[in-house]
Amino acid sequence: MPQLDLEKTLRRIKENQWALADFDWDAPGAEMISEEQWPKLKAFMADLTWIEHIGARAFSAMAKKAPTDTLREIYTWFHAEEQRHANAELALMRRWGMLKDGEIPEPNVNLRLTIEWLDKYADEMPLNVLGSVIPMLEITLDGALCKFLLDEVKDPMCHEVFAKINADEARHLGVDFHVLQMLGHGKAYRLALEAAATALNPKLLLGMAVYFPLLNKMRDNIVAMGLKEEKLYEAMAKFEKYGGDTPEGRRNPWYQLMRMHGGWVIDRSNWLYHKPVDAAVKASAYIPKRWLPKVPTWVNKLTWQPTA
Repeated sequence: MPQLDLEKTLRRIKENQWALADFDWDAPGAEMISEEQWPKLKAFMADLTWIEHIGARAFSAMAKKAPTDTLREIYTWFHAEEQRHANAELALMRRWGMLKDGEIPEPNVNLRLTIEWLDKYADEMPLNVLGSVIPMLEITLDGALCKFLLDEVKDPMCHEVFAKINADEARHLGVDFHVLQMLGHGKAYRLALEAAATALNPKLLLGMAVYFPLLNKMRDNIVAMGLKEEKLYEAMAKFEKYGGDTPEGRRNPWYQLMRMHGGWVIDRSNWLYHKPVDAAVKASAYIPKRWLPKVPTWVNKLTWQPTA
């Protein structure tokens, strides 16, 4: 991918802001959701909403680690955009009769554990970790989920809303891969030593323990909705393509680790990876609700209301 001019990117971000009030939420089309689609789509949209929260919380942490004022401001805008995406998805859910006034869907167990880890530890993680994980999540979960949604849902309002969301996400990915490659500048041995030291951090190891099951859980949910598993893996393969298309990107040890992990996820015959991770997903379903961490208080700021 071509290197970005971050100043121009920041101007473009500011010029392309939008609001929920820009849409006519009562326009015809909501009736195009079939009775068969409705329950699966409700669960799908709830997951998608919470994935936006993961992105928002990560960008908030990345803004604090950004090496320049321009990148810090970009990440601050991205944080706000991810929250707006969640609000727009809540508005669609309410349009389709999936939420009552003031209701917020609950995250599944794996999403809740991931959000809890981000809330506790993301601000302590170096940029080279978050800056390498987020492109993988955005290009796979956001990319595959949004494309599948538009293929399945005929409501014109859904397409109108996601045209805006996808335009934002395209800018996010452009910056994501720019930073991923930027993090590969420097001597390979020094980068490798820094990565090795970070990888031994117990808090990061705990993060891996919630991240691995999250990906497998989302794979299962997407397949249950009707998406072919291969489509998710095609999206995941783009991370390797775009992240490794420069020497700097390939020199980034965290890119190499994420690429290797992506290979494990894609290879369903890799039972050494999938058996324990799938077992962790199944085990998480038995965690008593009272043992789960509380949903963060900032969730109360989310709204389907079409504010400017």
